[in-house]
Amino acid sequence: MRIFKCYSPRAIAKHVKLFFKGRIYINGRGGYTFEHGKVVMPEKPDRVHSDTVTEINRQISSIS
Repeated sequence: MRIFKCYSPRAIAKHVKLFFKGRIYINGRGGYTFEHGKVVMPEKPDRVHSDTVTEINRQISSIS
């Protein structure tokens, strides 16, 4: 599990793409899981989780 002290979508996207599967925690935003190089949307996401997952996955796509 990697803990990010600040929300930096580009740095998080690089980590997710590099490790491919695992968990991350972002201070102020909560915990997330990622599989197959993409952040997985929680079953019952709130607005913050939904926006965060969408933004990070968009950054991952732009890295490719």
